[in-house]
Amino acid sequence: MTSAWSRRTFLATSAALTATGGGALVLPAPHAAADDDPYTALRATWSALILGEGFSPTAEPFRSRLADLGTRARQLLETMAPADGSLWPDAVFADPDPDTDPESYVFSGRMADSFLRLSTMAQAYRQQGTGLTGDAGLRDAVIRGLDHLHSQVYNDQQTRYGNWYSWQIGAPQALLDVCVLLYDALPPERLARYCAAVDHFVPDSTVASYTGTSTGANRVDLCRVLALRGVVGGTSAKIALARDALSPVFPLVTKGDGLYADGSFIQHTTVPYTGSYGSVMLGGLGLLFALLKGTAWEVTDPRRQVVFDAVENAWAPFLYNGLVMDSVAGRAISRGEGDDHRRGHPVLASIVLLGRGASAAENARWRGLVKGWAQRDYYSPPLSDPSLGLTSLARIKSVLDDTSLTVVPEPDGHRLFPDMARATHRRPGWAAALSMADRRITYYETGNGENLRGWHTGAGMLYWWGDTFANGQYSDAFWPTVDPYRLPGTTVSRKPLADGAGGDWGASLPDVNWVGGVTDKKRAAVGQYLKGLSSTLMAKKSWFFLDDTVVCLGAGIHGRDGAAVESTVDNRNLGPVGNAPFTVGGSATPRTLPWSATLTNTSWAHLAGHGGYVFPGGATVKALRENRTGRWSDINTAGSTDPVSRKYLTLWFDHGQNPTDAAYVYQVLPGATEQRTAARAADSDWLRVLANTDDQQGVAVPSIGLTAVNFWFGGSIGPLVADAPCSVMVTEHADGTATVCVSDPMRMRTSLTLTWDRAVASVVSKPSTVTSAATGASLRLVFGDLSGTRGATQTVKVRLS
Repeated sequence: MTSAWSRRTFLATSAALTATGGGALVLPAPHAAADDDPYTALRATWSALILGEGFSPTAEPFRSRLADLGTRARQLLETMAPADGSLWPDAVFADPDPDTDPESYVFSGRMADSFLRLSTMAQAYRQQGTGLTGDAGLRDAVIRGLDHLHSQVYNDQQTRYGNWYSWQIGAPQALLDVCVLLYDALPPERLARYCAAVDHFVPDSTVASYTGTSTGANRVDLCRVLALRGVVGGTSAKIALARDALSPVFPLVTKGDGLYADGSFIQHTTVPYTGSYGSVMLGGLGLLFALLKGTAWEVTDPRRQVVFDAVENAWAPFLYNGLVMDSVAGRAISRGEGDDHRRGHPVLASIVLLGRGASAAENARWRGLVKGWAQRDYYSPPLSDPSLGLTSLARIKSVLDDTSLTVVPEPDGHRLFPDMARATHRRPGWAAALSMADRRITYYETGNGENLRGWHTGAGMLYWWGDTFANGQYSDAFWPTVDPYRLPGTTVSRKPLADGAGGDWGASLPDVNWVGGVTDKKRAAVGQYLKGLSSTLMAKKSWFFLDDTVVCLGAGIHGRDGAAVESTVDNRNLGPVGNAPFTVGGSATPRTLPWSATLTNTSWAHLAGHGGYVFPGGATVKALRENRTGRWSDINTAGSTDPVSRKYLTLWFDHGQNPTDAAYVYQVLPGATEQRTAARAADSDWLRVLANTDDQQGVAVPSIGLTAVNFWFGGSIGPLVADAPCSVMVTEHADGTATVCVSDPMRMRTSLTLTWDRAVASVVSKPSTVTSAATGASLRLVFGDLSGTRGATQTVKVRLS
């Protein structure tokens, strides 16, 4: 039954609808218009932020989403059955043995989920078009639910169990949202009890130091709780504390959690997390900036500009056609309810929201970026994303509908992130990403029963996508169905690993330093000294990111596990019914399943709709076309147990059992036609492999004037001589100049001497720490203080003789 609205409420609501030109109609809390204190204004702002604004409830996709919200709320209303230890029969939160083991995590998670369900019901009550707008029965049920959870589990006498997150972030955020949405229906004594419970679990001391679980995205979430606790309780000091406690998030860091100068974002100390925790932090900051803007508690710390700068320095490099790359999503890749596109869409919406607190120029450019990403997402259009909330939908649609915006195209170039052992590469028509591991960055993260088989995602996994093709490569049930020992680009031992091998929360780190590379922002040379997880595997791996290809070298591949060692060229997800033609040297291979072959003396292969592969000088590789079946529960204990199947085409080098000094060379050409792949293979002069050993790996591409070498140890390769480990890339330009790029991926050298056997007329520019000298037909460069550059590229420009 729908309750009658008061005349004041009706008039206020009608005025709101008129003011928005027939836009979104959100039912205000009764009598809210009578209050004029700052907390009333903050509650109104927060309601708009979490319910959405600027959209018509009768227009799609909002009409359907609002109806779905109503359906979900009605189901929750009908099944809610308060009982000892639960509010819903399927969400028992009473823990018979309360502690912090995995079983207790389940119970605390159900407690937090119960609050989230009440939040869903409160939103259905406040939103128009749900079929339950203003329904007194729904409102009263939410209040009964709050009281039940308070008396049973979330009160100031309860000792927490299970996951700290459920008590300090998950439950209180949802609880306080409900308190804002139903504020005038909740007597002061009730609000006081709820606030006391929040104070108990999230005391001020939670943000007293920037350590442990109070850093990065977690700190922003905790500040959201404190700010809303102040809004609901009318406590200025709480809001001020929340504002001030954000400040440690802003400065760039050099270790631990947070944003780095090179654009890296780390959470849990060792995990690259731009696309998951980073997304949460970005969204949380956008909400808090917007909530407090124009109030006595506005966030004015000038260091917040670091976050604004990070939109293009940290987040944009990992967004492509609306998706956020899995290389920076941690254990979130194992969550079956989302994929790289569904994780990317909230980031787009958060950037739009953050723009409200940035400069006009930044806001306009970011909106242009978001419009481009959203328009180009043909695989999973954001407005059709069923997991995207109403608020995010409204923000993205406002950008798509804004005809004044200039769409910003995908950038063209390379980004290297030495602080998190990652790289991204973008060229017209395609993009790629690389994930590695070293003494600072974990192999992978598992925890909470998630990402149980992500063991080798840091073993040099090479992801790539096309602009108009293969955007669902890692989205379409890739993670539960792919062979976890054959991830593209990786070199691994087939030694069986247990689920969660290496320990939770990024505990395992390889004992290696040489991971990183050098870039001129267009091309790059990247290398990884690889040691296998829980195995004896060792290898030297290099990637040379060029204009239309990635040249991949492996050497010194060694293992003594009594198991086969393999290097996977690629493992393409062809979807549930895909049978893309695969040709080898121009000859078609069978499309029947299963099919496998050992391809000897192979110079090239091509997979239609994807790209080409070139094996300079010919190679023996194995190929497999197969159907693979898995379950999300195989890699995430909370995942679906329903089987899913996908077809794959896999290419790999089989180095045999217990190999010694094995090697490989190949090129990946994303989007290349069969003809272009064959032409590249036939041009034996295009690529010169200067070295591919355990000591050095290097290539030259004369047609573009490129020489690039990863010196695992000092030595002489082609025209380059280095006296210590380093990564070097030299490019000669048509205008008679050249750039020499150098880095110390190990971050250990106080100085490095590089000699280039080439006559140089003059040094045009160089860092102040570099000493140069031209002697006869060579150039000698001495790089000082390389250890202080944190693996970043140092560039010297010269004029050739």
